[in-house]
Amino acid sequence: MEVTFHRLSLSTFFALSASVLAACGSGSGSSNETTTLSGNNPPVGWQSGVFQSADTFATRCASPRSGTDPSTDKPYLDVAGSVLDENNWLRSWSHNTYLWYDEIEDRDPAGYVDPTKYFEVLKTDGLSPTGAAKDNFHFWMPTDEWNQQSQSGVSVGYGFHWAIVQSTAPGREILAAYSDRESSWPEGISRGAKVLAVDGVDAVNADDQASVDVLNAAFFPSESGETHEFQVEYLDGTTATVTLTASAVTSEPVQNVNVFETSGGERVGYMLFNDHIATAEKGLVDAVNELKTGGDIQELVLDLRYNGGGYLAIASQLAYMIAGGEATAGKTFEQLEFNDQHPTRDPVTGEPLDPIPFIDVTVGLSSMSENQPLPTLNLDRVFVLTSPNTCSASEAIINSLRGVDIEVVQIGAGTCGKPYGFYPTDNCGTTYFTIQFRGVNDKGFGDYSDGFMPNSNFDDGQAVVRGCEVGDDFSRPLGDTGEGRLATALNYIEEGSCGSFSASSFSTEAAFGTRLSASDGRIAKSAWRQNRIMLMSR
Repeated sequence: MEVTFHRLSLSTFFALSASVLAACGSGSGSSNETTTLSGNNPPVGWQSGVFQSADTFATRCASPRSGTDPSTDKPYLDVAGSVLDENNWLRSWSHNTYLWYDEIEDRDPAGYVDPTKYFEVLKTDGLSPTGAAKDNFHFWMPTDEWNQQSQSGVSVGYGFHWAIVQSTAPGREILAAYSDRESSWPEGISRGAKVLAVDGVDAVNADDQASVDVLNAAFFPSESGETHEFQVEYLDGTTATVTLTASAVTSEPVQNVNVFETSGGERVGYMLFNDHIATAEKGLVDAVNELKTGGDIQELVLDLRYNGGGYLAIASQLAYMIAGGEATAGKTFEQLEFNDQHPTRDPVTGEPLDPIPFIDVTVGLSSMSENQPLPTLNLDRVFVLTSPNTCSASEAIINSLRGVDIEVVQIGAGTCGKPYGFYPTDNCGTTYFTIQFRGVNDKGFGDYSDGFMPNSNFDDGQAVVRGCEVGDDFSRPLGDTGEGRLATALNYIEEGSCGSFSASSFSTEAAFGTRLSASDGRIAKSAWRQNRIMLMSR
């Protein structure tokens, strides 16, 4: 199934400067179309600044679904309606729950023939203090695709992810970053492999629109069975042509769990954690139990460099498993703050805005049964490997641990800066994601819109974190003790300082390989895997 929104949003990696996506309709007119519900008659036409309850229009669909919703095992609630009903629902729902609702331009919903195009303009155009767009996290996807990806980790791809180090030509640079399943790469591809050409197009220098379209089609396949030809350069300078076939890929979010021993006899745990998806709950529990096999570890290196986020509940569970019960007892993992229309209650669930605790039991995601006690490491310090791809729920782990005085040492590059989140909300077969809340830790801090930044000299207790700036080392496999970021963390554990790559006693070579990135590449992931997502009641 081709999902146009995903293809368009991901194509910005290679977009030409003249490529601009425009919303449909001017939104400047008014409408005479009416929607009449039994016992509830909305006003005729659009009235700027006047909003009916979203419930008035919910599940009234231009193409209602029939049968049973597989995510709930209950019949769909859809009834016959119109595109205008769907647009009116979006308008009222956004006004009620969007964090910056008072910055949305109120446009006539009748001016849009596609609800998803209307949704795309129901957001702020404001800028952050640094001049970036305030809201870069507004998206939608078909509900069946959302259910498939979020619950099972299944998506269409080649079984690994690309790092887009430079998206523009000339000098475009795309490297193979990590596999969806541990040690499971397609033949001819490995971490650090650089793409030179795709389907006959020069991937490094081509900058015309036709070439960009070819690149997007190949790097981001939309259907199983698609085949594309890639010319790649390996770390030793040799080249090869590799044919990749897209398929439905089930990701393994927790990988490379291992325990190392320092020269001083300390046991150091390591795990690569790539996605806060449902299957991660069991993966993390198994990983923590594995790290405890043979005795407790004294240190943990948590590799979040490619983890864009996902379910906030999983972030809370992992933070608890790291810190343990004593450090987190009675403490807040995260306090949600909604727009000023909802100072005391969650507008989605209706529940009081009580703090989210550090979750100490399973919540029943994937194959896990509910309310089983979680294992703990009981650490007072954790090393976190980060990059600009470390976002949202991953940042919540860092912020929450610092909020209860667990020392975090940050190794790598600054994180992306997403203290925001949402509840995925389905209406008429489309699941919408609009920013609805921000989160703060037990100390009330949540102002890291520019990300957490490692600093070797000081830690301000907020967004500046003691640590080491280290580029992403594509010359070694992830989890290899000679890989730059992991080697730096291990050196810090032994020596108490950032040192250098060659200073690590774990290194087998004196210098980085040829694939040390001066700036981290951007990882192409589904947008929902780069956010902070709340679980709805089931």
